[in-house]
Amino acid sequence: MEKLCYQTLADQGYGGYLLPEAPERVLQFGEGGFLRAFAEQFIDEMNEKAGFNSKVVLVQPRGGHPEISERFDQQQGLYTLILRGRENGQKVSRARVISCVSRCLDPMNDWESLLACAGNRTLRFIISNTTEAGIVFDPECKLSDAPPRSFPGKLTVFLHDRWKRGLNGFIILSCELIDHNGDELRRCVKQYIELWGLEKEFEAWVEKDNLFCSTLVDRIVTGYPRAEAAAICEELGYQDNIIDTGEVFGSWVIEGPQSIKKELPFEKAKLPIIVVDDHTPYKQRKVRILNGAHTSMVLGAYLAGQDIVRGCMENEVIRGFMKKTIYDEVIPTLDLPRKDLIEFASAVTERFNNPYIDHSLLAISLNSTAKWKARVMPSLLEYVKRFGKLPACITFSFAAYIAFYHNGKVKGNDCLVGRRGADTYGIKDDQWVLDFYFEHRDDDAASITHAVVNNGKMWGEELAALDGFETAVTAALERINAVGVLQAMEECLE
Repeated sequence: MEKLCYQTLADQGYGGYLLPEAPERVLQFGEGGFLRAFAEQFIDEMNEKAGFNSKVVLVQPRGGHPEISERFDQQQGLYTLILRGRENGQKVSRARVISCVSRCLDPMNDWESLLACAGNRTLRFIISNTTEAGIVFDPECKLSDAPPRSFPGKLTVFLHDRWKRGLNGFIILSCELIDHNGDELRRCVKQYIELWGLEKEFEAWVEKDNLFCSTLVDRIVTGYPRAEAAAICEELGYQDNIIDTGEVFGSWVIEGPQSIKKELPFEKAKLPIIVVDDHTPYKQRKVRILNGAHTSMVLGAYLAGQDIVRGCMENEVIRGFMKKTIYDEVIPTLDLPRKDLIEFASAVTERFNNPYIDHSLLAISLNSTAKWKARVMPSLLEYVKRFGKLPACITFSFAAYIAFYHNGKVKGNDCLVGRRGADTYGIKDDQWVLDFYFEHRDDDAASITHAVVNNGKMWGEELAALDGFETAVTAALERINAVGVLQAMEECLE
């Protein structure tokens, strides 16, 4: 089977959109599945529908993997993106050859090629997704490093080189899953300017000529479909070693001036991208409804016998629990128009019921302590503040969280080993969290609840101070132990 490239598609008589040549106007730190199923799809469609006429240079954030860059070179930057899921209750699957990528650079082995991009007058946009750990200030980085180890260090050197050439700055779109990602990236760059003693004129140029935008991204991306790849390639008629897959739903909220819309023609392409003055309400919507629904549901659902998210949606009790949590306990704590919240919540239900994604509950369970604090606890506190009572489902989800962790009676490799019937499962979290639960492995329901609720390192002081919370959680945990999670969960719906 011929490898995917422009000639292969020509030989097949491919009739879809392709852009063989265009100026490199976008530099992207992050070559992984997420951005390729997200930003590249949007750029490709802006090229097709709005004349954006842009190629993207991918950069491995850390580098050191020349084989990744080689895969892109071998396919001339082309790859197949398959978006699958439900829309209006119907199964949909769409395949598109993405042609907006020009090349992929490995900065560890080709730092000079990356710096050369700083001299490209047409370059205007920088996109990044370097994981949650990517936007960090590493004081060990030096200006003379080739390259600096950290992503902000690399970016600072790149911007400095750009400034020395007397060229324009960039619109920088940070997509990392941290609060105020653009602001954090700017802060790190300024730290390097100070650490390295760089010119005041350069510092002024960074502030005046560059726009660091915080953004909110939303799409579940499942990446390379290892189990299906051979069958997919057979159907497509070519060998594609960098296929990417994700859900149909996508949303990109960009915090910045409305002038961005003049340079990014997403409205003309009818893409789900918005530019707002403050992305915080949209962040709250995503974190509390989408992520919060995951976190509040999955641990109890797993103990109730489910393994994937879609299975939860097929179970009447668990689906009912999730919907009551979202509609009755989370949405009333948010300040966006109720219509927008209801529409987003409805989309969440369809996304969770995606027939093409086997989203593992155990994968979602990773680091649930921090996730519950960030995603669910704000809804709990705000609900109590607004209504003067505890939300039943959210309170139950905390008991289910304790039950999931308290099952860990045995130490494994970097995890605790819990039991679900005859099966075992790994409980993965920060080591200090695992140590805490292991120390309390023999506690009864009241004792473990008391210890957890009063652990200030986990939750601050807020849960311990919440009137009636410890008592309610203890009662829920005792009920879980007595009748099982599913029946106890069903009782929340009565």
